[in-house]
Amino acid sequence: MEIQETAPAKINLAQDILFKRDDDYHEVRMIMASVDLSDVVTLTDVFGEEIIVETSRAFLPEDHRNHAYQAAKLMQERLPQKRGVKIYIEKRIPVAAGLGGGSTDAAAVIRGLNKLWHLDYSWQELIHIANEIGSDVPYSLNAGTALAEGRGEQITQLPDMPYCWAILAKPGISVSTRKIFKQLQVQKLNVPLNADDVIAGIKAGNYNQIMAATGNSLETVTFNAHPELATLKAKLKQFGADGVTMSGSGPTIIGFTKNYKKGQRIYNALKGFCDEVYLVRVQKVKFINETN
Repeated sequence: MEIQETAPAKINLAQDILFKRDDDYHEVRMIMASVDLSDVVTLTDVFGEEIIVETSRAFLPEDHRNHAYQAAKLMQERLPQKRGVKIYIEKRIPVAAGLGGGSTDAAAVIRGLNKLWHLDYSWQELIHIANEIGSDVPYSLNAGTALAEGRGEQITQLPDMPYCWAILAKPGISVSTRKIFKQLQVQKLNVPLNADDVIAGIKAGNYNQIMAATGNSLETVTFNAHPELATLKAKLKQFGADGVTMSGSGPTIIGFTKNYKKGQRIYNALKGFCDEVYLVRVQKVKFINETN
């Protein structure tokens, strides 16, 4: 038997870093949304207990270092009788881009194995498994527009974003989230907190209000390490994008527009300045009924 799951990329509309916790994680309030740039994860039953991971990108790990493998292992450990699975990931989301590619693949494996192995786990059980893998995985289980709190595991679904397009500009550098958070000194951050204002705009269905509020507390840290990202952000603003911000810990810079033709113009203008540029829709997605 075979199951195929779509694994959409995420973008950050707001990322507030509040303080460093006693467990060495950071307390966050993040507003995230899905876009229609997606990996495709195919799960196939195999004989025995082996977990096989293959991807369309030759340089990606296919062992325990891969979040998809970790997700399958955690699901397998809960079975009374072990089963094996082959996981094939068609990668379309840029790697190490702040777009949650590894997390969304892991979430797709959790959703898919819940169906493939007829486990019928509840939303809370799936969230518990997702939380053991990484901070963005709980959000990615359901995707859509949501508030993530705590270290990312406390998820509150929000109304859908107003219809709009996002231009994703991913330069040819990789950013380590772990390194950025190690360099972060929260007490020295002098940036506004954006999440509450973004939530208010989303609940009002007011695109302009959301765009005025969007922001990311990590920009100062990532831009200090990679000054070219500040230049890229300025270019997106110069070309007419709305609400320009950084996704995750970077390096992808996002700009928004309500008009597809304007999005195309920005996309074309950026192609000369950036290795990878995508014009995508902000998506209405909901994979799981979280009240289960």
